[in-house]
Amino acid sequence: MLTFLRRLLDRFRVAPQSGPRVTGLPASSNGASSFHVNWDMPPDRSIVAVEATLEILVPPVVDRLHFWALQASFVGPEGRLGGAHLGLQWHPSHPGHTAVNWGGYDRNGLILDGTSSDLPSARGNANTRDYAWAPATPYRLRISPGSNDGWWLGEVTNLVSGETTKVRELHPGGERLISPVVWSEVFARCDDPGVTVRWSDLTAIDDQGGHIQPAAVRANYQSHESGGCANTSTTTDGIGVLQETSTMRATPQGGRLTL
Repeated sequence: MLTFLRRLLDRFRVAPQSGPRVTGLPASSNGASSFHVNWDMPPDRSIVAVEATLEILVPPVVDRLHFWALQASFVGPEGRLGGAHLGLQWHPSHPGHTAVNWGGYDRNGLILDGTSSDLPSARGNANTRDYAWAPATPYRLRISPGSNDGWWLGEVTNLVSGETTKVRELHPGGERLISPVVWSEVFARCDDPGVTVRWSDLTAIDDQGGHIQPAAVRANYQSHESGGCANTSTTTDGIGVLQETSTMRATPQGGRLTL
């Protein structure tokens, strides 16, 4: 019996790795390996909305959560008020493994309040709702002012069908957005079959209606010490920015990619 229990525990244990982590589960506190695409933005524009187009070019095949999101932080006269992320998920607990998430945290780390969503949720989760997305289809993610001051709307548009889905509104407060970023958060093993997503048409809208697109982005990877996989990579393909898992890293930490 003791031998059986030891083998069972060994099966799920994340083995320590002295070299780059390219196999096994991420060793981070939340069990994910994350990597980000930070936008180079002019500091003197008052941003009130952000948008990005997401395509899942090579979808996951394992029953582990993958999350791809557009994120921004909220700012008001009192300073930074937290941040939120809007994106698509490959989630084993939702119909067809597909879902959408619009949620975030205030500056004290508490989950943001929000309206209820018209979308159902197989898990009854306020942030994560059932949403039938398809691979190789572009989806436009948009964070913009909601129906009242201090409320912010998250919505997704299928650019093939033209259908826009309002996920819900969050209430962090604030008058503008800062620090836009897109990212991948992957709860799969580092050596699971690779996944590729493309981010394109990264856009911020200022309070005068002007559209700003970053001339460049910077790659940021979760470190080995924080539990990240070393075989994730951020590159460009002439259309947008690719984020890939289970591959050779082509762009180093902090690497700048022109768009």
